[in-house]
Amino acid sequence: MYQLNDLLHLMARLRDPKHGCPWDLQQDYASIVPHTLEEAYEVADAIESGDFDHLPGELGDLLFQVVYYSQLAKEEGRFEFDAVVDGITRKLLRRHPHVFPDGDLYGSPELPRLDEAAIKQRWEEIKAEERAERSATPTQLSLLDDVPSALPALSRAAKLQKRTAQVGFDWPDALPVVDKVREELDEVLEAMSENDPEAIAEEVGDLLFVAVNLARHLKVDPENALRVANRKFERRFRFIEQALRESGRPIENCDLETLDALWGEAKKAERAPSCG
Repeated sequence: MYQLNDLLHLMARLRDPKHGCPWDLQQDYASIVPHTLEEAYEVADAIESGDFDHLPGELGDLLFQVVYYSQLAKEEGRFEFDAVVDGITRKLLRRHPHVFPDGDLYGSPELPRLDEAAIKQRWEEIKAEERAERSATPTQLSLLDDVPSALPALSRAAKLQKRTAQVGFDWPDALPVVDKVREELDEVLEAMSENDPEAIAEEVGDLLFVAVNLARHLKVDPENALRVANRKFERRFRFIEQALRESGRPIENCDLETLDALWGEAKKAERAPSCG
């Protein structure tokens, strides 16, 4: 069975200036980023769909992205894969003092078990300390500095809100957020009445942002929730397409009333108990 060193060797061969792969030789950090995002979503999709037979392959694809960036950095004399492993290991040792109080990876001290709230609080404190250490002027450091701008918009909105909630900039519970959702929806309707495209786009963005806040207060991950909704929509629309194919009716010739009736049938089919 191949090992990690074999994968690192393969990557080096792919990037060999004389005998490597022409496509791989053309790549750089920026060109690989879209593939990294795609592979991460494919891992998430395999997990959410319960496709554990294919999960090792998807994880391998994602691991290869890390190997790829490390090879590019090695060629430029920046760092190598070992530095990536060393960095994440040191970070996790530092962030889990309740497991590794002396920073010894292989030590096995007997420790009192902390509750989840205490662990989470200490985790955030350690991350705040790390952010301050990375800044040359800690007094000017923003809580939001290390929230990646490349995150999916829903995930980034949730992370921004979670970060500011740490200093009390948050609603106390979900009900005021529901009122804010209604307020933002009214502002969308007002922008629509004025037929102002820029204002409409801005207000829709505000509505989405506060919807993320509502999801956060309800302990719902907005990115996952929307992926579930996407799959549900896709499943029901495929039901409509199949029903129309079986009846010999082109979907383009159907009015909205017909399509909506089939949508209702798709919902009923999902609720029907299985005969198996």
